[in-house]
Amino acid sequence: MISIRNLDFRFPRGGFRLVVPRFDVPAGGRVAILGASGSGKTTLLDLLAGIRVPDAGSVTVAGQEISRLPDAARRHFRIHRIGLIFQAFELLEYLTVQENLLLPYRISPSLRPDADTGARLSRLAEETGIGGRLRRYPDQLSHGERQRAAICRALIAAPDLILADEPTGNLDPENKRRVLDLLLGQVASHGATLVMVTHDHDLLEPFDRVVQMRDFHGAEAA
Repeated sequence: MISIRNLDFRFPRGGFRLVVPRFDVPAGGRVAILGASGSGKTTLLDLLAGIRVPDAGSVTVAGQEISRLPDAARRHFRIHRIGLIFQAFELLEYLTVQENLLLPYRISPSLRPDADTGARLSRLAEETGIGGRLRRYPDQLSHGERQRAAICRALIAAPDLILADEPTGNLDPENKRRVLDLLLGQVASHGATLVMVTHDHDLLEPFDRVVQMRDFHGAEAA
């Protein structure tokens, strides 16, 4: 599912550098990424999603070398194949929760809801405990409810790859486990691949592999 080779990335106006000689994740894999603040965890997810492109090397997802695609093609690929769970949620305040969950279908005409979309939305909302919040707006939700809404939006189109940036960071222990079970259930039921950034060592047991960012040589450029 994921293949990185000889990746080198630097921010144009900063000293940060991320070097990934090799990183592979098989289809259906479950990988957790750990690292200190500023070590490049979110940057790595952005590179996997095609939000950023490396200065050198290649990023291949589901057989597509997305690092070589133009911006519009990367965006199309991301909407259709990747579910992104942002650390900052990125909910649109002028849309209801239900409208936010269906946002991928609104921003891509080629992504069309099918007969199962409504049922999937209701199931995801109930499983994450926001079933009674669908008609509310984001500013009417608690912090944890906003996070769960962002998770549902990432899963609504049954993506092949789920990239989750601290998806349980603002949740209590019960909801942390509920959300993790939901993500792992998506992996199991749809054959999806999960790459999750986390600081919570209590959640690592179900993962096939735990990666430390220090193994990727994130460093200050000379």
